[in-house]
Amino acid sequence: MNEERRREILGAARRFAEEVVRPRAAELDQKPDPESCFSWEIVERGDAYGLRTLTLDPAYGGAGADTLTTAMVIEELARADVGVAVVFAQTLKIIQALQKAATPAQKARFLPRFREDPRFLLAIGITEPETSSNYIIPYDHPEAPFRTIATRARGGWILNGCKHFISNGNRAQLYMIFAQTRPGASLVEGSTCFLVEQGTPGFRIGRVHDKLGERFTNNAELIFDDCFVPDENVLGEVDGGFEVLARFFPASNAYAAATILGVAEEAYERALRWARTRVQGGRPLIEHDLIAALLAEMKMKLDAARAYVYQAAWAADHPEAWEPTLGALPKVFASQVAWEVVTAAFELHGGYGFMKDMGTGMEKLLRDASTFLHSDGANRSLLLKAARFIRRAEPALVWKSYLQATA
Repeated sequence: MNEERRREILGAARRFAEEVVRPRAAELDQKPDPESCFSWEIVERGDAYGLRTLTLDPAYGGAGADTLTTAMVIEELARADVGVAVVFAQTLKIIQALQKAATPAQKARFLPRFREDPRFLLAIGITEPETSSNYIIPYDHPEAPFRTIATRARGGWILNGCKHFISNGNRAQLYMIFAQTRPGASLVEGSTCFLVEQGTPGFRIGRVHDKLGERFTNNAELIFDDCFVPDENVLGEVDGGFEVLARFFPASNAYAAATILGVAEEAYERALRWARTRVQGGRPLIEHDLIAALLAEMKMKLDAARAYVYQAAWAADHPEAWEPTLGALPKVFASQVAWEVVTAAFELHGGYGFMKDMGTGMEKLLRDASTFLHSDGANRSLLLKAARFIRRAEPALVWKSYLQATA
């Protein structure tokens, strides 16, 4: 994507964030019912700005944005509200994976509908109550299958099981669901990806999780009780679910990193404004060397994290430049930097930051900053995943699958 088009898209994202998201973010965050924190109006207006279909192929009416441009857009959205950024990021990255893995018939069925419906969001169902980090590292052992099971039936499959913590879980129109199709095999060797539509008999939404932060995004349970999915809704090959995941992971990690980076940048900007206007010891805080040095350190960390995230986002579209730890470490680093920057900004505001009613917004940013220490893979799990690539003592399963998928 050329720079002029990229600047145009980023300008639209910035206007949407400032004019639509920011004025309502604090109000929605405070609603006690987690489902009420979501707003269809914001999603629809984001669609009008061209953001929901940003990564959709131009042949289907989208912008066809590359991963780097999309990461920059997500970063802009997260500065106004991390939950809004996640709602769009989930849809944008799943469409990318779907376009790579879907058959022509599947594209013809789903992509025009996606383009036309401003409320058409997507979700991916991987995490289960007993299966979370097993697929991140991954743990390739028969004792670690998905607990959601798909059993052969005439003309399709019967799904039974439960997913949880699923972003857009109660809002999506279409879901990529990973289920075990080969008994006695690991989730790496024996899982399959299914496209499941909202309203399919036997598929229902369980509870919507009440979260500490990132409250605009609804995370929910997905429950499958003898849910029939036809053969034409198998995405990729039977027992080849992990190859579909390999198409999903590179952009996913970069987008998660960009999301939390946006939260940290917002905290830094608020800290900078506060330091310039808050007077203590007879002069603005920024005139005190200790505070100025703290702000410089915050900026240094943010700049380093941004460079790492952008490198990973660019490499996700350039397999020849891809290095497998880029599918794990950028999110770890960005989330660690974000936590350090946001807590420093929080402390810089003193009691004003601690109070919800003083208008600093720091309390919300602190809660939001905690999200990606765990989301999109717990940091310790992702470090173990990267260590596996570095040691090369075990097969680099995700990397091997990614090379096969992009060959």
